[in-house]
Amino acid sequence: MGVQVVETSLRDGHQSLMATRLKTDEIVPVAEILDKAGYYALEVWGGATFDACIRFLNEDPWERLDKIKAVCKNTKLQMLFRGQNILGYHHYADDIVEKFVEKSLEHGINVIRVFDALNDVRNLKSAVDAVNKYKSKYNAECQIAVSYTTSPVHTIDYFVELAKKIDKMGADSICIKDMAGVLLPDSAYELVKRLKEVTKLPIEMHSHCTGGIAEMMYRKAIEAGVDRIDTALSPLGGGTSQPCTESFAYSLENTKYDTGLNIDLLNKAADLLNKSKNKYVTDGTFNTKALNLNPNILKYQVPGGMLSNLMSQLKAQNAMDKFDDVLKEIPNVRKDLGYPPLVTPLSQMVGTQAVMNILFGERYKSCPKEIVEYLKGNYGQAPSKVNLDVQKKIIGDIEPITYRPADKIEPEFNKIKEKYKDICKTDEDVLTCAQFENVAVKFLTEKYNPTIKEDNEVIEFNMEIGK
Repeated sequence: MGVQVVETSLRDGHQSLMATRLKTDEIVPVAEILDKAGYYALEVWGGATFDACIRFLNEDPWERLDKIKAVCKNTKLQMLFRGQNILGYHHYADDIVEKFVEKSLEHGINVIRVFDALNDVRNLKSAVDAVNKYKSKYNAECQIAVSYTTSPVHTIDYFVELAKKIDKMGADSICIKDMAGVLLPDSAYELVKRLKEVTKLPIEMHSHCTGGIAEMMYRKAIEAGVDRIDTALSPLGGGTSQPCTESFAYSLENTKYDTGLNIDLLNKAADLLNKSKNKYVTDGTFNTKALNLNPNILKYQVPGGMLSNLMSQLKAQNAMDKFDDVLKEIPNVRKDLGYPPLVTPLSQMVGTQAVMNILFGERYKSCPKEIVEYLKGNYGQAPSKVNLDVQKKIIGDIEPITYRPADKIEPEFNKIKEKYKDICKTDEDVLTCAQFENVAVKFLTEKYNPTIKEDNEVIEFNMEIGK
């Protein structure tokens, strides 16, 4: 059997290149074509899609999923699930996690990819257990992703040991999630080979093209025996997105790695996506700078989105002359914090702290509240020991927690259901409120009572929405 392909253009592709702004009526016709093209799965939900639907597009994300499922009869549907964070930006109670998993499967998701930014397996457990609880009822697959990064701690051995833990947790497959696009080809070959020695689970490779090496890396991973690759159709591939689907279909054709994809259908779907893309390029939603290569991420091991955020912060302070100093400070901050992977939200936290350290002229004179919570242990276990002097300077004599952060979160579902009983008509509405409370209240109020308007101003996050 050749290499299986997961199509990402309907989730990560437009999230990476145009802030997740594809509308449901643009997605469904493409999904209907791709359903017959021979993919292993279509990634269509999760990540930032939920947030973008209610915050910017005035669409119900549950209804989007229903419409996609209605036209996809042959191919699995996949979503991205941030462990205890679900699709939001902080930890939620276990009952919310379980209910969200159950409802996602009920609405048609077949593969749930679960990951944690710190690779803290405790933050995966609730979601993984929930998928496995409902697995037989919905014929579901639990995929656990490792957040790939490089540091003195994050060696090949580290990821091999992590994969062993994941295997025992009840995963059906493992994804190597190279969210920053910094996994080098030879390292990918070695990593896949080593993983194949310790687990029989299928291995999937996910990356981004920002650094200009993802295609080379994929090929080496394929030669090492990787089972699946994540790719995006050409209109929404490349740049900060995934490698191009059609290119891999052509390059692997008539080899032992043949994807089996129907290229005529890929081209037909790409034509539809191109029409949407051209519209968004014209109105500025699709910033073509997202297609630029940035090999500097390989030098600094800093994701492309993080680099652009740093530039924005420094420009706002008229301090672009400090850019190189900030880049040099990032690895120092990361070391002090125990080498967290530079992925959302940790990339923003580390980057902002580095900016503050340089601009204030004193390290850790001021800190974002998220850094304070991180050092208290409220994001999970740091990959390595934190700098105790830095910890004391920021949180004083407070003793960081050592238990799983969600252990102290009381059940929330029924409380939220009661609190918003006037606007929540379904359990799905309750889950929407649980994830993005203020935005959800405004959305649901207008959905069910369109004549009622609220004065709440919606403020877009000044951050790269999490992969």
